[in-house]
Amino acid sequence: MQKPSIFNPATIVEQLAEMEFRSLGEFNDGGAGVFWSEKGGPSPWEMHPDCEELLHVIEGEIEIEILPGEGPSSSHIVSSGSFLIVPQGHWHRQTMTKRTKEFYLTPGQSLHSGNQDPRE
Repeated sequence: MQKPSIFNPATIVEQLAEMEFRSLGEFNDGGAGVFWSEKGGPSPWEMHPDCEELLHVIEGEIEIEILPGEGPSSSHIVSSGSFLIVPQGHWHRQTMTKRTKEFYLTPGQSLHSGNQDPRE
């Protein structure tokens, strides 16, 4: 049997430089990790064709913009202690509205786009 892994994301993220992504390990076909950033954004678009993604704000606040298959985007504020589950197959990006520490769990593939609208 593989030994279980125990992590404290809030402690680990304190040891990182800004935007230094620290992997906490593999999770199915993806991974889990932490990072922090000062206020700023938006990030490039990202999408997970085969899984949902969990974004947990340890401290701070982010605004997540999510694009459905068609139509306008929706925005969601995620504050300290809260998390959001991004639906499978939806392009999304985030803006840090203040200094933020974040944990992410992405159990599958990640696609990225720098296009204004990645659906095109």
